[in-house]
Amino acid sequence: MGVDASLEKARQTALSDLASKISTNVESRFDYLIDQKTKNREIESESNMKKIIRSYSSVTLDNVAEHIEEGKEGYAVYRYMKNSDLRAMFKRRVNLAKKWAKEAQERELEGKIGDALQDYYWSLALLRSCPDGDLETIAREGGEEVMTASIYQRVKDILDAITVKATAVENEDGQQRVSLHVIYRNKPAVNFNYKFCDTDGCSEVYRVKDGDGELLLPASFKLKRLKVTAEYECRDEANIHPDLQSVMESTDPVPFKAAELLVDTKDCQAVQAQDYAVAIAPVNPIEEVNGTTTVTEAMSPYLTTIQAIEKAIANRQFGTVRGCFTSEGWDMFQKLIAYGDAKLLRAPEVQFSDERDGVVCRSFPMSFTFRGNKRTFTEDVVFYLDKQAKVREVAFGLEKAAVDDIMSRVQWSLEARQVMVHFMETYKTAFALKRWDYINSIFSNDALIITGSVVKSAGHKELGIANVRQVKYTRQTKEEYMKNLQRCFDSNEYINIRFADNIVRRSAEKTDIYGIQIKQDYFSSSYGDTGYLFLLIDFEKPDAPLIHVRTWQPDKDPDIRDGRIGMADFNL
Repeated sequence: MGVDASLEKARQTALSDLASKISTNVESRFDYLIDQKTKNREIESESNMKKIIRSYSSVTLDNVAEHIEEGKEGYAVYRYMKNSDLRAMFKRRVNLAKKWAKEAQERELEGKIGDALQDYYWSLALLRSCPDGDLETIAREGGEEVMTASIYQRVKDILDAITVKATAVENEDGQQRVSLHVIYRNKPAVNFNYKFCDTDGCSEVYRVKDGDGELLLPASFKLKRLKVTAEYECRDEANIHPDLQSVMESTDPVPFKAAELLVDTKDCQAVQAQDYAVAIAPVNPIEEVNGTTTVTEAMSPYLTTIQAIEKAIANRQFGTVRGCFTSEGWDMFQKLIAYGDAKLLRAPEVQFSDERDGVVCRSFPMSFTFRGNKRTFTEDVVFYLDKQAKVREVAFGLEKAAVDDIMSRVQWSLEARQVMVHFMETYKTAFALKRWDYINSIFSNDALIITGSVVKSAGHKELGIANVRQVKYTRQTKEEYMKNLQRCFDSNEYINIRFADNIVRRSAEKTDIYGIQIKQDYFSSSYGDTGYLFLLIDFEKPDAPLIHVRTWQPDKDPDIRDGRIGMADFNL
């Protein structure tokens, strides 16, 4: 109950009182969480009951009924909910925990240990907030296992299988910039998040991509004692669901001693910016003669361009390479180097390949640090060069696994596969570099736009939803979507998009129409989420692709055949 002269205050007081009643109701069932330790004492977890109970706040309560009485002194408000609804709230958290635990298993097998640790921890956090969370089980080889114990062990096993090596150190501006290489089970970690902690606190979160990362340290720090701490909580991304966000904000973290990783520094070499030099990976049209990798005569001008750009980035003398770019390419390069504190991560080992009207140069590793909220992103920058060996476009490359998946579709022409990879890289980069004009140009004026879990349409006469029952939708014009995007660009210091789990299909009836289903992790300085993106793209004009449908859903929908909105859900 809440009583106040203000109706709104009375309502809020009643909600707080209801949350308190829930706390009293379930508190006795949380004994197992108060002091939970493993037999070998490698992991300890002590939880404050009040903090756990606080996660059942008015923000996450569903199906709360209300009764209001008005009198001379103000309002008396009664808020109440059924016990069955309370149990349903616990069940919702358990279902979320199982979903993230399942995804963590998949990410673990793919070597995406950053994602796996995050998903495992989120699952554990939700289970710890449920009265019977310690009774939930998960399928493993050999039978069912208790989820909490299984997750503890899986996190420890992942952390024990990680090797971090320092490969180079460069002194700059009174700091040491250390290049790191992260190995998971004898392969480069696809992704991994970590930070450096000392008596003064912890650094920003650094992110590994395909094994490569970096670290900024004080000039006086002795590298022989270097340790990094695996980041598994990912609290900034936890706002993707109100229950998870409430739990993460209300509870203390679970410590994992194995998260502190000693860095192998025995092969670390001291370098200066001018010491970096572009190496050549043995990929066609690079030739290997008598065991030595050489550049074909045709590729020599392109290597010269990339070497000049590498030197300019390493020495931060960007203006010296203006002549290496076309006008549009130079504009994009300027935006790239202004995207955070842009640095060369290590000496590039580039790969060249022919593509339609030019050459593509891949595997140019760079890091981008944003001081505002301590974030560092690692990206493999891709350079698209024209026939004159000038860079006409720069992009953030897809993960190697995603490129390999698309390029393995041998039933499609090589050009079609190259166009697909190019488009996906340009698309994700356009959000990072805030290329509003480009994004506006690739959306059909009549595009169907689906945001969140709601389908929104601009009314294209030839595109419709095949099964209306599958998707709820409201209407939004392309103009409205682009206005919202501009506000997003204006209000964020940075935007970074990461793709995974891509599924690409081609229409049987219209062979220039492709559908891309892909998992998207979205990070910005004010917001983060994870969901499933679908793009229906017309490549009739490869140089001017058009998006007819864009959908985003926060989770898989059980009413859709594979859980994701896809090409089959639309009539072409």
